[in-house]
Parts: sequence; structure tokens; C-alpha cells
Amino acid sequence: MKILAVIPARYASTRLPGKPLVSIAGKPMIERVWERARRSSRVSQVIVATDDERIAKAVKSFGGEAALTRADHRSGTERVAEVAATHPDAEIVVNVQGDMPLIEPAAIDLAIEAVRSEEDTRVGTLAVPIANPAEIMDPNIVKTVLDFDGNALYFSRAPIPWVRDRGDTIHAKHLKHVGLYVFRREALLEFATFPQGDLERIEQLEQLRWLENGYRIRVEETECKTVEVDTPEDVKRVEQLLAGAAGVR
Repeated sequence: MKILAVIPARYASTRLPGKPLVSIAGKPMIERVWERARRSSRVSQVIVATDDERIAKAVKSFGGEAALTRADHRSGTERVAEVAATHPDAEIVVNVQGDMPLIEPAAIDLAIEAVRSEEDTRVGTLAVPIANPAEIMDPNIVKTVLDFDGNALYFSRAPIPWVRDRGDTIHAKHLKHVGLYVFRREALLEFATFPQGDLERIEQLEQLRWLENGYRIRVEETECKTVEVDTPEDVKRVEQLLAGAAGVR
């Protein structure tokens, strides 16, 4: 079974322009994400999908493979779908976000296995338990709640589940969504044909398009934590974590 990993990377970013090329401990961020994806034991091929020649040139300079895509995609998943359309031999496609330079290869494998091992599962993703209470109220942290079978009921920037009776002793489990997705190829290609729904537009969360169109999303819980880079402060945090983890690699 061929498993293709695609890293969507666009140059424009409101809070951190040129984000994929930002240096993290001496390497552009896109290279660090590419290296992590390559270490997955399940992935057969890794491609960076970008609409910017500067990013494509950088990827080729460190030995990676880049594909130039259209500039009018509404989401990273649509960019990944464009690449997947040209690889009919890939049965499973992984969307590895280009701003997660610390994504664990084991976490990528976990999400892949959730889709690969169950024929009825067409979309999979990851979540980690929230340990810091401040993250529950942070709208930049996307939360999810699951059904008894481990499928997503909803994703939100709001604190879900909301604990109504504050006076009672209630243990509520809060999960942070990790923006890595695994698709069966035919489901991914269908995604690009779906209209955006109200929930996706309101929350600005593309995964809600799947739920609004009747798809189930399998969510695998993991303890593998990652850091999404959106600001210069995030860059410093990643560099500190790399330096503290057996030296910068």
C-alpha cells in the first residue's frame, strides 16, 4: 500500500510572513517538517505542496520533492488534494501541516494505522489531552469531543465540553486537536468538491466541512505533543525544545 505524505506550505502568513522558510536552529521550518515526515515508518513518499517558487527552491536545495500548486485554494487540504490527484497509486494520503516542526513520526504512524487498519474509516486525525487549564479557554487551541467509538462529534475554538455545574466535583476530559490528517485518496478528492458550510465559516476550521457533509473522522488519542508555529515566540519555544532534547538535530 503506497502512502503519500503531502506538506502544504504557502508563503503568505498574517502573523509570520514567509513562515515555511523561517529558520529554526539553522534550518528552514519546512525542512524540519519534511525530515519528521520522512521518518514515518509507514510513509512511502513525501512531497511539499506550495504555490511559491521560493519555497519550492528551498525544498529542492535540501533534497526534497516539491510540487507547485494553484494559488486559489481555500485550505491546505485542497492543496493536498491537488497533489493527490496526480498520484493515483497512493491509496492513503497524509496531510502533514507545514508549521509543526516537532511532529513525532510515531504520531504520524498512529494516525495512518487508524485509517489503514479499518476499511470503513476514511478520515483520521489526532488529539492530545489538555494539561494546561489556560488552553481550554484559548480560542487559538482547537478542542474536540468524541463519541464512544472514538469519532469526532465536533471541533471548536470554544471550551468543549463546557462544565456547567462549577460547584460539583466533575472531571471533564478536554482534548486538543492536532492538525494532522490521514485520508483514503478517494475521500480526499471528494473533499475539494464540497461546499463550505456555516460551521466551517464561523469557526474557521476546515475539518468541520467533513462533519457538515456527513463524514466520520476517527480521532486517535496520543501523548505525543507538538508545537504549531504561528509567531516569532513559537519559533523560540521550538528552538528551546530542540536544544533540550539531546541537542539540535
